[in-house]
Amino acid sequence: MVNPSSSVPRLVVAAPSSGSGKTTVATGLMAAFAARGLAVSPHKVGPDYIDPGYHTLATGRPGRNLDAYLCGPDLVGPLFAHGARGCDLAVVEGVMGLYDGAAGQGELASTAQVAKVLRAPVVLVVDASSQSRSVAALVHGFASWDPEVRIGGVILNKVGSDRHEALLREALDASGVPVLGVLRRAPQVDTPSRHLGLVPVAERRAAAVEAVAAMAAQVEAGCDLEALAGLARGAGPLGCGEWEPPVVSGGRRPVVAVAGGAAFTFSYAEHTELLAAAGAEVVTFDPLRDEALPEGTAGLVIGGGFPEVYAAELSANEPLRRAVGELARSGAPVAAECAGLLYLCRELDGRPMCGVLDARARMSERLTLGYRDAVAVGDSVLAPAGTRMRGHEFHRTVVEPGAGAAPAWGVRAPERRVEGFVQRGVHASYLHTHWASEPGVARRFVERCRTS
Repeated sequence: MVNPSSSVPRLVVAAPSSGSGKTTVATGLMAAFAARGLAVSPHKVGPDYIDPGYHTLATGRPGRNLDAYLCGPDLVGPLFAHGARGCDLAVVEGVMGLYDGAAGQGELASTAQVAKVLRAPVVLVVDASSQSRSVAALVHGFASWDPEVRIGGVILNKVGSDRHEALLREALDASGVPVLGVLRRAPQVDTPSRHLGLVPVAERRAAAVEAVAAMAAQVEAGCDLEALAGLARGAGPLGCGEWEPPVVSGGRRPVVAVAGGAAFTFSYAEHTELLAAAGAEVVTFDPLRDEALPEGTAGLVIGGGFPEVYAAELSANEPLRRAVGELARSGAPVAAECAGLLYLCRELDGRPMCGVLDARARMSERLTLGYRDAVAVGDSVLAPAGTRMRGHEFHRTVVEPGAGAAPAWGVRAPERRVEGFVQRGVHASYLHTHWASEPGVARRFVERCRTS
């Protein structure tokens, strides 16, 4: 039976390339529609953790990722329907350029693929700052490249003047793709960036609230919201049911502490839903502020984020570092990804961390970025040996291991190597994974929390 959420009106906001203004337009649309009283479901194509934080601020609902590489194309529709349940409208922000996806794998994980899976019209955001008549050739090329992708309209961004707008509109008149919005240059909606992209909402909440309000005002003033809502209503039926986290009933509900706060902002919404469905009592704590783990903690999940930015503060919280070390040494399940891996090391940029792993971490000039195919090298609290999962790496740090721990993953691409650490109940790795692709991960982790 097809669930009602599979017919939610929806739009995909895409662009010819990164830096065109997708985040400004998508977040502004979400906030503008929400301000009109609509329940808006926010989504982001790809493994990005930061943009969904701004989406959450704009809509009051969890920002959710749709990643055809990490989860497989068949799960994109059900995950979308799960997030869009009970909503009036959904806005999906794309990634990179419309047709850009996993390197060397065709359309896989591209915005175009997700738009086709969702049967959703695409709104193309074009940076028009350095062109006039050429915009028509660009839009024509994107609209005709793949006949299964429906470009339903264009929003012109960074338009310089009334004369510039008139030239752009005249050029696009014959393209058959309507102009649904024109946004002028507006530096007040810019959001600050650093070595891994935008600064997360958790680190600048007051300023982020102002930025989202400015995006909404700009979109409200420059876009035809009625036409955009009408375009969203033209999306085809999804034809699939909702994803649901598998429920495990009965038994003790162990406390699983999940790191949050400004230093650990990278997490998929489905992870805590999977842990709760598997029988855990999920409690969030902030390693920058809390000097103890939540009472009764039986397992610990530390996701990604920016511990390198907060290394001094994390190191100064010696009581919590000691508590994390004691929990890990007791054999309790601990799952750490990227930032969590750095936090478990002996030190980060020379500052003491939790000392769970005999390894040292430091910042690097080199960006490590890309999708990965991985296989579990041995048994761990997350998966039995041989389990295959897909992940994503995104960091500018290096971990120099000591001895005494087995690797977590065998990774293929860009080269074959082993990666991460498995040590008693600890599974620590640079690899970000999406547990919805392998629900057994959460079930296994919670069961180990019950029995450890």
